This record gives sequence, C-alpha cells and structure tokens, in this order.
Amino acid sequence: QLKLVESGGGLVQPGGSLRLSCAASKLALDNYAISWFRQAPGKEREGVSCINNNGGRTNYAESVKGRFTMSRDNAGNTVNLQMNRLKPEDTGVYYCAATTLRWDGSTCPLLGTIFGSWGQGTQVTVSS
Repeated sequence: QLKLVESGGGLVQPGGSLRLSCAASKLALDNYAISWFRQAPGKEREGVSCINNNGGRTNYAESVKGRFTMSRDNAGNTVNLQMNRLKPEDTGVYYCAATTLRWDGSTCPLLGTIFGSWGQGTQVTVSS
C-alpha cells in the first residue's frame, strides 16, 4: 500500500504562489501516474492536474491551465505542483493520488476512480 504525504499548503493572498509536494517513502513515485485533486467546502471533488508515469507529460484542468505546473524531481521521490497567480476559487483541500496505470501517447485523465492511493490532503486558502 502506497502512503502519500502532501505538504506546502497554507494561506496566501490572491495573485500569490504556493508550491505543493507529494512524496512517498516506500516506492519511487516515477512508478506511478500522480494526480492532484481539490475539494472546496460543499463542492464536489475536482481534478486539477496529472503527470504520467516516468513523466514528463502532464494534463491540467482548464481552470488552472497556464497557472499551475506539475513536475517530478530528479530522483523520482517527489511530485510538485507549482501554483501561481492564485485565485480565491482555488481554495480547497488538495489531495495527491497515485495509480500504476500507464499511458503511451496520451496523458493520464483527471478521473478519481482510477487512482487507488490517496494522501491525507493539505489545505490551501486564497484570501485577502
């Protein structure tokens, strides 16, 4: 069972930036496609972004495209989500999730049902 740990959440003003990280101690994350989801109070969970196994290749929700960037570190131990030009509607609990499914010639979809391992979440609040 893969244990995922998110970090980097906090309170930031609109227009500011945060960098979230998702890490696992047991297995290198380059074996997994990794996604970020978020959920605001009273709202349905929504997909934010996804990076392929051994990626690389990324997929973003339209609401964050051009502002958020996913990346893997060189060792494959950590996946990051750089969040720039944050808006109040970005507020929510952010979860990272992992799957061993692979995609060749396409990107992992933002579908929660395909991700079997989930972190505990980290709170992101964008407010003045």
